[in-house]
Amino acid sequence: MNLDFQKSNGLVTAVIQDYASGRVLMVGYMNEEAFRKTVETGFATFYSRSRQKLWLKGGTSGHRLVVKEISTDCDRDAVLVRVEALGPGVCHNGYQSCFYRRLESGEWVESESRAYDPAAVYGSNE
Repeated sequence: MNLDFQKSNGLVTAVIQDYASGRVLMVGYMNEEAFRKTVETGFATFYSRSRQKLWLKGGTSGHRLVVKEISTDCDRDAVLVRVEALGPGVCHNGYQSCFYRRLESGEWVESESRAYDPAAVYGSNE
């Protein structure tokens, strides 16, 4: 599928956008295997840089991302994945989007309410 996985040490940046609203939900990374699984299964799969392994978004929470469309940038080193989000939120902190903080007067402020209780979904260690 001719993406440039070599430019960033085997990874491409994956921008995840809500198909209906256009809101950016999260940014993750995919290696070739994660990208292939995303295409084959229709569910967004990522590569965890910290754990050094694949992870299916929603594998624990059930808040999966159903792929509707995938585009790449001009350099083919990033993808835009437009999805339908299953569940109340994408962010592991309990928000609809990982981009729930906004810079106001030099301070980061939470710009929305939590969509779900992360402790109830992931346990108290998250």
